[in-house]
Amino acid sequence: MESTADRHAGLRHALRLEYLTVGWNLVEGLVAVSVALRAGSVALFGFGVDSFVELASGAILIWRLRADAGARDDHGRLHLDLRALRLVGMSFFLLAAYVAFDASQALWRAERPDPTLLGIGLTTVSIVVMLWLGRAKRRMAVELGSRALLADAFQTTACFWLSIFTLAGIGANGAFGLWWADPAAALGMTVLFVREGVEAWRGEGCGSCGH
Repeated sequence: MESTADRHAGLRHALRLEYLTVGWNLVEGLVAVSVALRAGSVALFGFGVDSFVELASGAILIWRLRADAGARDDHGRLHLDLRALRLVGMSFFLLAAYVAFDASQALWRAERPDPTLLGIGLTTVSIVVMLWLGRAKRRMAVELGSRALLADAFQTTACFWLSIFTLAGIGANGAFGLWWADPAAALGMTVLFVREGVEAWRGEGCGSCGH
């Protein structure tokens, strides 16, 4: 049986991961949006917006984890998890709606973004950071039995995949002049976001957590 000291140590580690998530995504989002506006890249702009959604999700989980210490039993923790899961689910829906609208507009208007080496560099670094963070959060979610933390871990992993899609889109545009690859890459992620938003909203964000 997990001791109180072990759980508190796990909570502190999970909180450090969330603080890192918030800090990284603040910097990443500001840089991505700034570069996207200059280059006219809808994929990079959607990537930047996703960073702010991930930041919001991290802030929600900081609240959730800090509140865990005040929960008197598993029922109280479950109630906290369900509230946090719905907030994370809402963030998925907002992200999917915005990216779908922006990407569709870019395809309809045949907007041609400029190549951006800074965007390529940013998304490459993000692939590494998000992969590590997603795995670390998933381990802590299972250890703490937190469905909300596992849903947040998936959102971090989704950001990893979005980084790959974004890199593919802006890379294809830069290397081969395929302007449509940029918004198409952004549009391709919306189905994933909606699916995970629905699962989080229904409280299905964790199939392997104990509580």
